[in-house]
Amino acid sequence: MSTISKSRDLSLEEINAFGAELDALRKETMATLGKKEADYIYGVRNFVRYTDIAGRSSLMLGWLPPFWLAGTALLGVSKIVENMELGHNVMHGQYDWMNDASLRGSTYEWDTVCTADNWRHTHNFMHHTYTNVRGMDHDIGYGVLRLFPEQKWEPRFLANPLMAAILAVTFEWTLALQSLELEKLVSKEKTFAQVRQELIPIFAKMRKQFTKDYIFFPLIAGPMFLPVITGNFTANLIRNFWTFSIIFCGHFTEDAETFPIEVLENESRGQWYLRQLRGSSNLTGGKVMHYMSGNLSHQIEHHMFPDVPGMRYAEMSVKVREICARYGQHYNTGSFAKQFSTVVKRIFKYSLPFSRKDDAMNETIVAKAAKVVTMKNTSSQVTSIAA
Repeated sequence: MSTISKSRDLSLEEINAFGAELDALRKETMATLGKKEADYIYGVRNFVRYTDIAGRSSLMLGWLPPFWLAGTALLGVSKIVENMELGHNVMHGQYDWMNDASLRGSTYEWDTVCTADNWRHTHNFMHHTYTNVRGMDHDIGYGVLRLFPEQKWEPRFLANPLMAAILAVTFEWTLALQSLELEKLVSKEKTFAQVRQELIPIFAKMRKQFTKDYIFFPLIAGPMFLPVITGNFTANLIRNFWTFSIIFCGHFTEDAETFPIEVLENESRGQWYLRQLRGSSNLTGGKVMHYMSGNLSHQIEHHMFPDVPGMRYAEMSVKVREICARYGQHYNTGSFAKQFSTVVKRIFKYSLPFSRKDDAMNETIVAKAAKVVTMKNTSSQVTSIAA
């Protein structure tokens, strides 16, 4: 694996034309927003509410295994959809045009440990502005993982697989702490006093979420305390692992690229679009996959058009892919199994001190080996024909 681009280089004129076509697509889509999109997001919110009620009610009868399983699954689904299709998309301002105060991106508070204000800064601003720019986008490894050869190797990255597993299980909690950038304590770029101050709103949100799932609902369940608390815990695990998987598949697959900070100098709109394209990955699948991923199965479109309602990404992706093909740009997409397998390979490979030079050397070795095999096959075919 490497991060060598599969896209061809474009001239300045082509880059500008590429950007203009994508701008036109966004403008065309935004001009058609209306009742369909409004009904959709209200439907999503109702789905979250009803599955939450159904899940928690079923857990109240959790002494019967079928009710525990159904309740845990429903609650897990509710948490996933609330975080990904409702909270994440609403906080991007995708539904601000509706003028509904309950769906305003700047004030929406979602049902997870990470505070909405911290998320709007670390994700909406930092990540979407500086997508995959090394030294700017903290989402590249979240401060604990090495996923690209351009990241300097340190002995701590030997724990890549273990840290990735911990991230997957505790994703809502680790995301809540992401804004602290705790690794800066080691480099002395931050002080403990700064961290303590920044922890105040984070601890408040953590306390609220912990109280709801592990104190309030288990206590009102009375004799069903144990089934409810274990069901809530398992539902959170389901949500954490699914969210981790979708986000990592959208950013850290084999063909995803990172960029030096110099790309930001006088970056044009077309160049910004190219960076979003080359730093993102899509997942193939049907309506259920798109819904359960918050339409982040169309991560390319989301990075290009973060304020466009996610439910429009599927239709936009057809045009985006066609535009990319005309300009010779690689459109990174694949099944969940395919994309996630390359993420896992990255996690293991770059736990070791491989560099970009090592990748290039490995590619040369593979190419030479392939050439030798081809020559042998050709020789065998000639011998066979001669015989």
